[in-house]
Amino acid sequence: MGLFTPNGRNGRGGGLFHKLTHGFTASIFEGECIANYGESRGVGIRIENLHKSFNGNHVLRGIDLEILPGEIFSIIGPSGTGKSVLLKHIVRLERPDSGRILIDGNDILEPPRPEARDYRYSMVFQSSALFNSLSVGENVGLWLREKRICNEGRIRRIIRDKLRLVGLEGKEELRTSELSGGMRKRVAIARSLAMNPDLLLYDEPTAELDPVTSDELARVIMNLRAKVDLTTIIVSHDLNFALYVSDRVAMINEQGIVEIGTPSQIKASQNPVVRNFIYTTTKGIKGEE
Repeated sequence: MGLFTPNGRNGRGGGLFHKLTHGFTASIFEGECIANYGESRGVGIRIENLHKSFNGNHVLRGIDLEILPGEIFSIIGPSGTGKSVLLKHIVRLERPDSGRILIDGNDILEPPRPEARDYRYSMVFQSSALFNSLSVGENVGLWLREKRICNEGRIRRIIRDKLRLVGLEGKEELRTSELSGGMRKRVAIARSLAMNPDLLLYDEPTAELDPVTSDELARVIMNLRAKVDLTTIIVSHDLNFALYVSDRVAMINEQGIVEIGTPSQIKASQNPVVRNFIYTTTKGIKGEE
């Protein structure tokens, strides 16, 4: 589920659901939507010397990353190397032991500067996290209705528009029990897009998907670039998927960031750790000549 951060501030509330659905309070608005529900804009992210341990297990070791506005950036690596933990830090579900994360130049754990611009972010979870008691359209429009962002007529148009963006036009009335795994992923993306996020994060988007469905999902993510101005971060163990959709890729292991580069640079890397991961996960993908 998505998150909204006016000036980077989290709301208070109990439980994970509240943390993932906070944002605008119920509002009286003029026109179709409240004033600060506008078009998205890609944000820049800088992560500096980030460390995190759990019960003595040092999961994140001095992570340094810079992600450019509008970029599709993937973080790859074996299971258990802190990829999803890093995502949780970016959306402030975890707090680092040391280091900092800046979005648009603002430390997300510090009070925002007066001139700081609002930004919105949303996460597409590995499980899709749809509500089985709701239809496709109700899932996509849930946040908009709960927070009273727009009037009902505008919400219905937003639902149609976001479903069209992910190739599910006209599927509003389907029940989630009628959806394939790939369709559930696309509904989850449409629900996140309904927030007009500036930053969209994916946690293992191809988990439990077959290769054909993974390829369809990759095309959806890439097509969004031409239609929506946002920054995309993908965490995945699926190297082929990451290399296909990304502008740049960072590989992480137990020691931290191993290498960062374009897909071509990663495929051509002579770093033995990167080479081993490539051969293990793709059965021998070759570096470009």
